[in-house]
Amino acid sequence: MSVRRLAPPEVQPKEFAFDRVNLIWAKEQLDKYPAGRQRSAVIPLLWRAQEQAGGWLPEAAIRYVADFLGIAHIRALEVATFYTMFNLTPVGKVHVQLCGTTPCRLRGADDLEKICRKRIGEHQMEVTDDGQFSWVEVECLGACVNAPMIQVGSDYYEDLDADSFNKLLDEFAAGKTPKPGPQIDRQLSEP
Repeated sequence: MSVRRLAPPEVQPKEFAFDRVNLIWAKEQLDKYPAGRQRSAVIPLLWRAQEQAGGWLPEAAIRYVADFLGIAHIRALEVATFYTMFNLTPVGKVHVQLCGTTPCRLRGADDLEKICRKRIGEHQMEVTDDGQFSWVEVECLGACVNAPMIQVGSDYYEDLDADSFNKLLDEFAAGKTPKPGPQIDRQLSEP
């Protein structure tokens, strides 16, 4: 895996704070941990900060979460740069996470990657000019039986081929949210 770096200073917001709803949620999360172990909430709090920030995790949000938990900033930064679920640079409104592990590759992920490069951008994490799309190859998303697949937000789109993937991208481009799950006539992981 390559070194993961924060976005350059010119795109970083100066400040970050949880909005009212997320602040209430974050305080509730701390109650789930034993006394003195609240720092263990770093991953869910960073995840919520990323959602609030529009799909990426600015440095100000990482610092805010560290301060919220009473830990050194470097500890939250270590978590954010280690886990690829955290996007350290701005992403498109529709951020396509393409599974690139062996089961998906064997079942057609190469074709999906070509479509990403053609329709979204030649390079991963490149955001389209209109801010709508970006893409990145990720490690296993855990639905190998329905390979190949992508994740957009918290939704999985499975059993894809070039045609069904292009249709999904068309729906997203039209402002629609396609039905998640298998994109063929199957229920869950049935044959």
